[in-house]
Amino acid sequence: MKYRKKPVVIEAYQTDKPMDIETLEGTMHASPGDYIITGVNGEQYPCKPDIFEKTYEPIR
Repeated sequence: MKYRKKPVVIEAYQTDKPMDIETLEGTMHASPGDYIITGVNGEQYPCKPDIFEKTYEPIR
């Protein structure tokens, strides 16, 4: 079967410095330019810009 992500609104920002983020899967490293996403339950995780742009679009 195939599935589609539900249309969920998230908050995100692009970091300008390296940082370590505590995620549900453990500590993840974010590089400058990565997006830091806040998930539906308030959890945070980094996302590379190319993946972010394929997965998310701005709300207008």
